[in-house]
Amino acid sequence: MSQELFTSEQLSSYNGEQGKPVYLAVRGVVYDVTDGTSFYGPGGAYSVFAGRECSRALAKMAVKVSECTDEITDLTEKQLQTLESWIKRFQNKYPVVGRLSNA
Repeated sequence: MSQELFTSEQLSSYNGEQGKPVYLAVRGVVYDVTDGTSFYGPGGAYSVFAGRECSRALAKMAVKVSECTDEITDLTEKQLQTLESWIKRFQNKYPVVGRLSNA
């Protein structure tokens, strides 16, 4: 699959509902996490991440919609290390399908 450029609004529709795949973004990179639908799809423990940029939430280990953002400038070194470990996990497990645009 070729990589696409997604707006936040476009990404939000990829939440596993209505037969769509499950995508999420970390540091602006969009991953297809459909293989992890039991975790990220509707009813999954991490469904709040589906269709969202979730860098801050992953870094803080916070499963909250309010933490699903790309704002990481105020995070601690430990939180940034946690984020990097999540990024490595996603890179090793899920295909990249695009990037988030700033539009």
